[in-house]
Amino acid sequence: MTSNFQKIYLDKLIDEFNYSSYKKYKLIAIFGLLGDFDSFEYAINLRNFIQNGQNKDVDIFAIAIGNESGKRKFCKFTGFPSKNLKVVSDNSIHNSLNASRGLELGLGVWFDMLIMLSGIYSLKTLKEVIRGYTGDRKANQIFSDFDDINLFNSIKFSGSLFKDTCGDGYLRPFELATFRLKNMIEIIKNWDDYILSSNFLPQRGATFVLNSKNQIVYEYFSNEILGYSPRMNKPLEFLIEISK
Repeated sequence: MTSNFQKIYLDKLIDEFNYSSYKKYKLIAIFGLLGDFDSFEYAINLRNFIQNGQNKDVDIFAIAIGNESGKRKFCKFTGFPSKNLKVVSDNSIHNSLNASRGLELGLGVWFDMLIMLSGIYSLKTLKEVIRGYTGDRKANQIFSDFDDINLFNSIKFSGSLFKDTCGDGYLRPFELATFRLKNMIEIIKNWDDYILSSNFLPQRGATFVLNSKNQIVYEYFSNEILGYSPRMNKPLEFLIEISK
């Protein structure tokens, strides 16, 4: 639960970043690094929510660790509205809101990340990786038949391949893995822009939804890589329910 201090600090952020809204709700997503897998995936899901016209009653804002160059590339790739994303130079905001710093064993950030990616101290991660390859009948498909998919500029195919091999109307095998691979390629290609400092790689994020009186009606703190929502097969279900 959010403490009184965290609530006061959240109010301060709303004033500082001018996150005012005339809508019934506002969502504030606290990303880790711009180049975090979760940041990319969460931002794209939020973009789809906006493009589908589901944000009639909610404004969507985000804060990420990064710089302006990374922000421009991030917003161009993900489609997240640039005016609603603020970048900061460190994880002070995350610490003030008591977001998880991830695993810190004292053996180096890359060792911490390897351990988390293996599912230790990050239980959802391994499940999510496996789901990316096996598919999920309870999740929505990602690619349409008309999407052009380009991996490493050498593997090119249409989204219709998933339909031709596995049908449609659900998350097909290898579909989520392909989506995440596309994100990973973009991050690696622009590493210096997206990864302000590798020291922040384990940093996890948080989500807050506030009503028109800035009272928190929903909160979620991520503890794992690929765990930015309590239900990853329907990651924005909480927002859809609130917006009804």
